Amino acid sequence: MKKLIAAAAALAVVAGSPLVAQASPEEDQKDFQAHYMKRFPGVPLDEYTNGVYAVNEDARSSWEAIEDFPPWDEALVKGEQFFNEKFANGKSYADCFPNGGIGIRQNYPYFDSESGDIKTLEGEINECREANDEKPLKWKKGKLAAISAYMASTSDGKKLDVEVPDDPRALEWYNKGKEFYYTKRGQLNLSCANCHVDNPGMRIRSDTLSPALGHPSHFPVWRMKWAAKDSSDDLGGLGTMHRRFGGCNKQVRAKPFPAQSDEYKALEYFLTYMSNDIPVSASRTRK
Repeated sequence: MKKLIAAAAALAVVAGSPLVAQASPEEDQKDFQAHYMKRFPGVPLDEYTNGVYAVNEDARSSWEAIEDFPPWDEALVKGEQFFNEKFANGKSYADCFPNGGIGIRQNYPYFDSESGDIKTLEGEINECREANDEKPLKWKKGKLAAISAYMASTSDGKKLDVEVPDDPRALEWYNKGKEFYYTKRGQLNLSCANCHVDNPGMRIRSDTLSPALGHPSHFPVWRMKWAAKDSSDDLGGLGTMHRRFGGCNKQVRAKPFPAQSDEYKALEYFLTYMSNDIPVSASRTRK
């Protein structure tokens, strides 16, 4: 644990991070959010659920026009249908989750004290299937992303509320995610923070870098880039957070980790905790 915190300390200095390595998660979160309040004065916390469109007014009007007739609408309808389908044994996803799986997205991911693991929504969807003698779905996109997107949509407006409990195992997961976020990697030698903490609002080629704050609030997300790539798939364009993590790793020419790997689960845990109190806005359109 001490080595992990020390590593995060060195990385924070290198990256110019708003975080202090030996601070508590609560202190980290306060400093992380304050960093964006200072960088983009006048942008309220709730706005960060809109990603880059919270800080880029030029692109916002076009995005809002797209959202008037959302391209993800059909995928969300299918996600609801999939969610309500019965398994061969007569049970359904609703039997696996608190409150029948409705309005719970804001509590994910969470630390499970019994297993010592981080539980993601997509991970528990497949756990539900396997517990009911069904084959797990493929990660990152397709039917799994659609089910997750529907479940997330029932939490629209609810604020992210992820906890790091007083358990050294939970803190270890949190610090692992924090370390990952500030570690430089790939041939381009860039960390997640270099783009989304140090340079949000700046241009990289034709794109504007989005703030890290609020990133988890709108996943699964529908991306134009994915829609073009998945043109033969009737759920094309929709993808999970771990699909996006993998894409980011590829963009800095680093080998991506598998979806639902410990690395990506820890990263999701850290990043979502940093975005607490930002409302869920599931299945929004992104470039």
